[in-house]
Amino acid sequence: MGFLRAMLRNPGAAAGLVILLLVVLMAATAPLLFPFSPWDMQGMPFAPPGEDGFLLGSDSLGRDVAAGIAYGAPVSLLIGAVSTAAALLIGVVLGALAGYAGGWVDDAIMRFTEFFQTIPSFVLAVVLVAIFRPSLGSIVFSIAIVSWPPVARVVRAEFLSLRAREFVQAAEVLGRSRTAIIFREILPNALSPIIVLASLMVASAILLESALSFLGLGDPNRISWGFMIGAGRSVIRMAWWMSVFPGLAIFLTVLALNLVGEGLNDWLNPRLSRKRGVAA
Repeated sequence: MGFLRAMLRNPGAAAGLVILLLVVLMAATAPLLFPFSPWDMQGMPFAPPGEDGFLLGSDSLGRDVAAGIAYGAPVSLLIGAVSTAAALLIGVVLGALAGYAGGWVDDAIMRFTEFFQTIPSFVLAVVLVAIFRPSLGSIVFSIAIVSWPPVARVVRAEFLSLRAREFVQAAEVLGRSRTAIIFREILPNALSPIIVLASLMVASAILLESALSFLGLGDPNRISWGFMIGAGRSVIRMAWWMSVFPGLAIFLTVLALNLVGEGLNDWLNPRLSRKRGVAA
């Protein structure tokens, strides 16, 4: 209830939450809204929006653009959520070890993290997907690999500031194991920035998946928003709706996730929110 009240007090966060819920609802009800495959030809090619029974028009093969957007929503959300969860798992574990252990362990993990950050994320994702062949699994793996370094750095910074606190020292005096101290004492107190970062990472993952699909590196068995934009780029002058509506779906979903992330930041960091209010 506290979360909902905080979201409703923030107009931007409330709008983002509504948009996100609508996208999730569309993804969940896609088979009911369009009881046919998005790959099937449903009518004449290049039908404009509103004609021949096509709400958002048809593509070059007579496929329903609206059905493609609806069936592409669960693909984007699934890849965004799973890849973010995998990146969080890697980043939290490595960042926690680096921040709590310090010394050569910290140096080794941070040098390993910096190695990944020196490589452009999109280029590395393209190479990994090309190596493992385009599929949902390879896309999730590639996005997770390029997304975990910022998580590790944030978690490390939080652990460095928390490991000297009294409750951590008390746990050490009581003889609790390092694993218990890391995951039961320090990590719960470092969750706020991780939660906010996770919401933004989902948006970044959706953008990255769309870019990969646009280049033809998406799962060939799953329709996605990026694939639809890529399919329509060569005929954008005569059939603008093939690229515009999937692009609008990506824009609204990413915008909603960023607005929700901002609302989470205000909810989890009320002092920062009050400072912004005073400054305004």
